[in-house]
Parts: sequence; C-alpha cells; structure tokens
Amino acid sequence: MRRLFGRAPLLGVVIPAWGVEDYLDDCVRSLLAQTHRRWEAVIVDDGSSDRTGEIADEWARRDTRITVVHSVNGGLGAARNLGVQHVRGDHLAFLDSDDVLPPTAYADLVGALADSGSDFATGSIVRWEGDQLVEPPWMRRLHRPLRGARIEDRPEILGDVFAWNKVWRRSFWDEAGLTWPEGTRYEDQPTTTRSFLDATFDVLDEVVYHWRIRPGSITQTRASSVQDLADRWETKRTSLASVRAHGSVEVEQVFVDRVLAGDLWRYLLLVPGCTPEWWRLLRSGVLELWGTRTLVGSGLPPVHRLAGWLVAEDRRAEVTSLMEWVATLDGPVPRVQDVATGAWRLSIPHTVLDETTVAPEALALRDHEV
Repeated sequence: MRRLFGRAPLLGVVIPAWGVEDYLDDCVRSLLAQTHRRWEAVIVDDGSSDRTGEIADEWARRDTRITVVHSVNGGLGAARNLGVQHVRGDHLAFLDSDDVLPPTAYADLVGALADSGSDFATGSIVRWEGDQLVEPPWMRRLHRPLRGARIEDRPEILGDVFAWNKVWRRSFWDEAGLTWPEGTRYEDQPTTTRSFLDATFDVLDEVVYHWRIRPGSITQTRASSVQDLADRWETKRTSLASVRAHGSVEVEQVFVDRVLAGDLWRYLLLVPGCTPEWWRLLRSGVLELWGTRTLVGSGLPPVHRLAGWLVAEDRRAEVTSLMEWVATLDGPVPRVQDVATGAWRLSIPHTVLDETTVAPEALALRDHEV
C-alpha cells in the first residue's frame, strides 16, 4: 500500500563520462526508459576531447532531470565523487556512460529497499559477448535472493565488486563516509567492499545492468604494465585491510581464497614475455597477500593454483612453460589418479615441468574438479 500511494523515493544517478560520444546516447536513453520515473542525474564530463560534453549538454536541454558538470580529466573515481557532490536524492546510483540499463533496473533495486529497509541493494548483470547478452555464471551464483543480509550471511558476495549494479541509501553513503578512490584503476572494489562489510543489503537475482566491454577497454598491453599491476595490488591491499578490520575470520578466509584471488589467473597468463620488473611485482604481491600459504588454497582453477605456487617459488621459467603449454590445449589440463591412494592430480609433461620438484598440494585436485 505504501508503494502504491506514497511518493516514490528520489534516486540520484551519477554518470561519469569520458570519450564516449558513440555510447552516451544509448546510456541516457536507457535511463529515460526506466519504469522508476523519479530520478535526477548528473553527467560528469571528465575532460573529454570528443563530443561527449556536447552530447551531455544536449540531453540536459531536453530533460530537466539531467544536469551536466564539465571538469578537467581526473579519472573515474574523481568523476564519480564530483558527481555525488552535485546530485540530490534519497538514494544514490552510479551508471557508466558506455553501458545501459534494462527498463526495470532501478524499480527493482529501489523497490527492494522500500520493502526491506536495507542500506543498499545489488542485482545481477549481463555482459555483451558478440551480439548476445550473457549472465556470467559466477554472478548468477552470487545473486541468489537475500533481504536484509549481513556479510556473514554470504561472504562470497564480496566478489560482486561493481559500482553500477547497486543502489545505496544516500543517508548510509554519507554516514559511512564512502567515496571512490582517486588516481588509481580498479576503484570499485575498495568502496563496494566497505559497503558490504558495514551495511545491511539486499541481493536480487534480477538482471539490473547491461555491461559493455568495449574493444581495447581492457587490453593485454594495459594489464601487462607495471602501473596497472601496482594499481591492482593496491586495490586488493586496501580491500583486504577493510576485511581484516571487520574482524570475522570466516569472512576473511572466504575473501582471501574466493574473492581476492579470483581475477589473478588473468595476470598469470601474462608471465610469458613479461619484464623482470613486472615479474618481481607479481611475485611480491602474491607473497604479501597469500604468504607461505601461497595460492594453493585459493579458488583458482587447478593449473592456475600450480602457477601461483611456482610464482611464490620464483620459478619464472617454469610458469612461462606452463602457461605456454596450457595455451596449446584444446581442453582441460590432463589428470591422473594415484594407484596407491586413489587421489587425483594434474598431469604435466616432463618437458614442461618436473613434477618431482613440486609440492604435492600444488598438483592436487579437489573432489569437484575430478
């Protein structure tokens, strides 16, 4: 009854925009098509050199709910923080300017908060893969419905690191002192981590976001740069510090094993051809965050757990051989069963790696991996 006759909450939407002249129209149209009609948006033109600023100004002339702030280029985190200063609302959302929203996205998220009283809500996403929209299996797994949850109810939700599939109560955002890190890449994770740790939250299985991964937006060239890897480690370091300060051993274990290690396989693939400086930084980060336990206990796929163990042991040549060999396979890495114990492990050709020099746990398979 409250939602039928009461006034809908005002949602403030922050849209950082840089170099998106080919995408901004679609983004704004998806906002205009929302079934939740009571919103205001600020587009932050982050020093674009193309027509992004002009397009944003045109939308502001066409719809009074949209305003534009033009700023010097400061990066995504700075643009989002600037937008927060200029947008009003009972609730707060962030929309990247090259993505689009399904029509009921904000109605679903705002409606969940109205029913639950939680501090923020998060929904699932789909991403463009060619001409198709695909929901990543891990997102589907994380977004089994929950209402009024705390992080102890589902610690693995910390793997939902995105800024743009969520709606926060503005009062919670301000009281928690939340901001986005500035001057670094991968700025979503520290802030979403703090949100999950400090808040009550709703988890929706509805898809609330269409994520466009633009060609060249995440490239091997960028990922193989020392600065990119340094930013990645800083993001992980900051997020882990927040988890440890929270004080739950269970949450920390899930975070380190399942979340913190989750994207590291991308970097292991880059070891062939990496510079000595990049290798040293990779190894130092693995040792800092996983210590003597290495990545053997993590949720990485088996061959990447092995590669992580080799990184910790400073065996660069063998990581290179392993990753190059894996790239030639048409299917999974071969498995073999120990006749005496019945245990299963990876089977690596001797020309790639001398298994007798590897700790058994680094080759071992778990029951669900056989």
